[in-house]
Amino acid sequence: MLRFLLLAAKLAVACVWLNAAGSGSVRADEGTSYPVTIKHAFGTTVIARKPVRVATVAWANHEVPLALGIVPVGFAVANFGDDDGDGLLPWVADKLKELHAEKPVLFDEGDGLDFEAVAATRPDVILAAYSGLSQSDYDTLSQIAPVVAYPEAPWSTDWREMIRLDSAGLGMATEGDALIKKIEGEISETIAGHPELHDKSAMFITHLNATDLSTVNFYTTNDTRVKFFADLGLKSPKSVVEASAPGKFAGSISAERIDSFDDVDIVVTYGNQQLLEALEKNPLMARMPAVSKGALVTLGRNPIGTAANPTPLSISWVLKDYVALLADAARRSPRKPQ
Repeated sequence: MLRFLLLAAKLAVACVWLNAAGSGSVRADEGTSYPVTIKHAFGTTVIARKPVRVATVAWANHEVPLALGIVPVGFAVANFGDDDGDGLLPWVADKLKELHAEKPVLFDEGDGLDFEAVAATRPDVILAAYSGLSQSDYDTLSQIAPVVAYPEAPWSTDWREMIRLDSAGLGMATEGDALIKKIEGEISETIAGHPELHDKSAMFITHLNATDLSTVNFYTTNDTRVKFFADLGLKSPKSVVEASAPGKFAGSISAERIDSFDDVDIVVTYGNQQLLEALEKNPLMARMPAVSKGALVTLGRNPIGTAANPTPLSISWVLKDYVALLADAARRSPRKPQ
């Protein structure tokens, strides 16, 4: 079945691609909109003509066309933070309603990309600028339609670059730049009211097990959640910068080395009151100044927790609430701004 769908997709779209290395860049022939050339981690994709049917895979890429007024023919079902179980995050549902659009085909990616489902939507382009595509994934998707992949490393494309690359794949680079400026304006206006964030450092811990705090897993400076801190007036502490391996979006250390993070002012993590109590009682974790002072933000498996990973539509939806949580933690942080 997949072979048949791939053959049909090949006949339906024009796909030109070259094997050339490079990090994310976009080029359109001068004086015309097309062809558009996009370099990424797997080579170069050339989009010969403006796509009409747009599919996206992985996390949040569908938000770029939606923000620009285009409803994709299919995108990944929400597998985190979907409170009502309809497969859509609230900001996506709101946008579809605003565009008077029905719910598109939702790809179930719980066991990996659903290539058959993607092919069945007969896309002209597949957007995946923020994703964890493997070479095999990319090769298979490229048999369906031109693919806009991530520029350098899996899951490390920040929200601006996601918009730039995905909007270029739509032939809407100018509109993408305008969207970035609009979001930046909203961020600047929001953080202007919270000077307590200035010069504070923040660390995003991926997950802490209240019953086993022997290991600290954290997001590195390559991760989009951590990159978002800079947008909000925060910085990454030297300890996290030095522990961030190139190309890796997460790291791990033993809790016995928790003193390494004495320069962290604010800790953000996923958890609840049970976790907070466990941290305060743990003899190792309680030594961390941010923990002992209660300068923590705990996020749940809900829309706010989901939106801490910034995406084109979620930023506006969660910005004021998330910044308020960070500002509250900043006021309790152990270090005063310089």
